[in-house]
Amino acid sequence: MAVTYFKRYRMELRLDQIPASALESAGLPDGFRLLGWSPKLLEHHAQVKWASFREEIDAHVFPCLADREGCRALMGEITRRKNFVPQATWLVSRENEFSDDIQPCGTIQGLLSASHEGAIQNIGVHPECRDMGLGRTLLAAALEGFREANCRFVNLEVTVQNVAAIRLYERFGFQRVETLFKIAEVQMA
Repeated sequence: MAVTYFKRYRMELRLDQIPASALESAGLPDGFRLLGWSPKLLEHHAQVKWASFREEIDAHVFPCLADREGCRALMGEITRRKNFVPQATWLVSRENEFSDDIQPCGTIQGLLSASHEGAIQNIGVHPECRDMGLGRTLLAAALEGFREANCRFVNLEVTVQNVAAIRLYERFGFQRVETLFKIAEVQMA
């Protein structure tokens, strides 16, 4: 094991400054549905979180994301916190004409980080469902949920190598406000 520093950006958005163009294109493709938070969906959130992050750099930055049980524990921890924002927590599911089973494809969770500031904890889209606009839809729904929770600002952190996520956040108006370094132990190949 070797110690590595991962460069991350802390990004922030004023909710009253979201470009209209970012919200106009936020919709689901046919065959998908957006599900608001329910405790019954915890396992589905954990499942898609694991599928979304297990092969990504963030699994090195946050080892719990590389482990199915770690994702379940993380979801439980997030949703039990007193600053959990259920209206900013969403799941995208693929519809199945043969079954009512939920096939999770994307997840986002929100917390309050201050009295009028929300914090996006994780946004993940299953690798098979990327480039379909699911992340954009999840982000738009979460931001609306933060508005309902009377937030004026929303922040998040993103690993610098996650260029696609950074571009998405910038389209919504997020600005880089701080550069952070996360120390993590990684397996050397």
